[in-house]
Amino acid sequence: MLRVSKVDEWLRRAPTRPDLRTHGDCVIIRSTQSYDSRTGVSLTSGVSGQSAGATALCLHLVMIPPGTRGMPHFHAGHESAVYAVSGETEVWHGTGLVKRTVVRAGDFMYIPPGTPHLPVNKGDVMAIAVVARTDPDVADNVVVVELPRHLASLLSFPVAVHD
Repeated sequence: MLRVSKVDEWLRRAPTRPDLRTHGDCVIIRSTQSYDSRTGVSLTSGVSGQSAGATALCLHLVMIPPGTRGMPHFHAGHESAVYAVSGETEVWHGTGLVKRTVVRAGDFMYIPPGTPHLPVNKGDVMAIAVVARTDPDVADNVVVVELPRHLASLLSFPVAVHD
């Protein structure tokens, strides 16, 4: 049972709403507008430093078509969170990309700073995910790593290109 015995004291300590008039305006990123000389959804059409003036985060959609993969990479000094909207993605991650996790629609995945990862869509439907990262620059702190020998079979999967 929840019991509040000192309501007045609690109300005095309760957080107050910020005065939104003193902050900047919100920015709407529409998929029908061009932000990076391309119209539609791309890595830079989400919220980023480039598209919205963000200073501490990046939020965008990643779409991996069936039978394609990303590049093995990590984000130097930045953590990422992924929410899978549709499809199923095999994610190789960790030092040497030796760990394998299958991420399905409805799953969340946390990727610590500096952790190498590689998404692969071996399914027959588009894999779509919402990705948030603590880096407002879409590609500046992305470090591409070499595909390890044990994943050489993935070379037959073309790299998904985000237009």
